Amino acid sequence: MFKFINTNLEGAIIIEPQLFWDERGFFMESYNKLDFQNAWIEIDFVQDNHSKSKAWVLRWLHFQTQNTQSKLVRVINWSVYDVIVDLRWNSKTFGNWFGIILTAENKKQLLIPKWFAHGFLTLEDDTEFVYKCDDYYNPIWDSGIIWNDIDLSIDWEKYYDITNLTVSEKDKNRSTLKEFEKINQF
Repeated sequence: MFKFINTNLEGAIIIEPQLFWDERGFFMESYNKLDFQNAWIEIDFVQDNHSKSKAWVLRWLHFQTQNTQSKLVRVINWSVYDVIVDLRWNSKTFGNWFGIILTAENKKQLLIPKWFAHGFLTLEDDTEFVYKCDDYYNPIWDSGIIWNDIDLSIDWEKYYDITNLTVSEKDKNRSTLKEFEKINQF
């Protein structure tokens, strides 16, 4: 059993699994295709990914311009600030973002539709982040939006100390949303 909670971005859904606790610990289903289908979520996941990062690592606003991916994301150790941006040209919420704290403790998951940029900031050392994708990673189509795009105005400072932020060289050189719009890669 899952609780499905809509966000301000159509198709992006917070998913809360049912937990079963006893003296040994807990049990939960992190995914059940039938439960998702009953909630009108028809996604065929084909790849699982797992990352581990030190605190204040920013893996920011990635997406693929072809082989676009829906994702089901969650944290299995410690915590992240998870952010998505709607890149669907015909959407009423194009360019809007949504952020949520995902932790190993709260067990919340986020379902991210195709044509969304996705990134997360780790809030503690040894944070482990896992996610399912409905298409395969293809580095040829890898793209992203710069994490500190002024027009997006994402409230990172609520969660991070800029002096300790670790960003990959690739993510430091991403385009802004306006620059991405000009080349219309989708």
